[in-house]
Amino acid sequence: MDTGEFRRLWNEIEPIGRADSGGYLRFSWTETDLELRQWFHAQAKRRGLRYEEDRNGNLYAWWDAAKEQVIDPDAPHPDGAVLTGSHFDAVPHGGAYDGPLGIVSGFLAIDALRAAGAEPKRPIGIAAFTEEEGGRFGVPCLGSRLMTGAIDPERARALTDPDGITLAEAMNAAGAEPDLIGPDPERLRRIAAFIELHIEQGRALDGGEAPVAVASAIWPHGRWRVTFTGVADHAGTTRLPDRRDPMLTFAFAVLAARKEARLAGGVATVGRVEAEPNATNAIASTVTAWLDVRAPDDAVLSEILSGFESKVTERAGRDGTEVAMSAESESPIVEFDAALRERIAELLGGAPVLPTAAGHDAGVLSAHVPTAMLFVRNPSGVSHAPGEAASDEDCAAGVAALAAVLRDLAC
Repeated sequence: MDTGEFRRLWNEIEPIGRADSGGYLRFSWTETDLELRQWFHAQAKRRGLRYEEDRNGNLYAWWDAAKEQVIDPDAPHPDGAVLTGSHFDAVPHGGAYDGPLGIVSGFLAIDALRAAGAEPKRPIGIAAFTEEEGGRFGVPCLGSRLMTGAIDPERARALTDPDGITLAEAMNAAGAEPDLIGPDPERLRRIAAFIELHIEQGRALDGGEAPVAVASAIWPHGRWRVTFTGVADHAGTTRLPDRRDPMLTFAFAVLAARKEARLAGGVATVGRVEAEPNATNAIASTVTAWLDVRAPDDAVLSEILSGFESKVTERAGRDGTEVAMSAESESPIVEFDAALRERIAELLGGAPVLPTAAGHDAGVLSAHVPTAMLFVRNPSGVSHAPGEAASDEDCAAGVAALAAVLRDLAC
């Protein structure tokens, strides 16, 4: 794969949604998102691929199998498609590669296969799943969750962004039909395998010879809303013993999350917080925080959450405040299809096999179709931030690896 080919296509998408911070503001069902969708449609049209948008707003570009090809009826999913792709949306001020790299690589992999004279015996598709990061409506992998029935459509329609706009309203404004969202079992039945290429989120590959790795599993993880309630009062005239300050309980909770994760062997992060009335000279009445917890297995995840909730509840009693905790999303451990993983690792010359603590659409789909993931080396180790990086040479190697996998599975 020529690095120039990668750079030319990457340059088309790289400026879309870039903020002054150097990161990206790419939220689903916004003008920026519509521009990215138009780009996807244009790429499909440029290559003569069949373009499709499903009821949940996910996009597809299909290279259909040649009609004269005869498919082995004894093969698993004999009429099933091989799907690749990822997502366009980003966390606020996130990096360039998380998501779009998998979509760009999918188009370039098809280009490479065609240049090599390959003919698909089963359809090859490129997907762009919507709201994977949950950066606007709070639930990650929303497009794939809706497709697989992992979230109730009524709940999804009522999700709101920070401005109070519901998903239904945002879809309507973008010309989509929110009343149609929901499970799509027929589409799932037609997929034989899903292969997601993604930037490495960490630096396990840095310093090694291999620019591409294969995923083994996704750690169990979830997001919890934690609400701390106290009593608003004057910051100057209220005596310290008389205060019921939820900010104190919140501050303790941030440290407690870190300690419980460290002791158990997982990770926990509070990356978003809102205070009311949010005035410099007033004691807060309410503090709402969002806790992200990830762990090597479900038992460790439960241990972190149990320890956190117990200690924070006890602290709230001492502070004269109240605390309530509710799950916004929970994902159990995902073991990627072992046979597919081993087949791909062998095909790529013994590529490294790594676990990941990040969630992906591939993890959601894995409960319904065989899935696998490829990771492209990230020497910065940074993800969800502007410093996320990959060299053009490594990205081109990722395209070549993806093309080899698609050829093996579909051609």
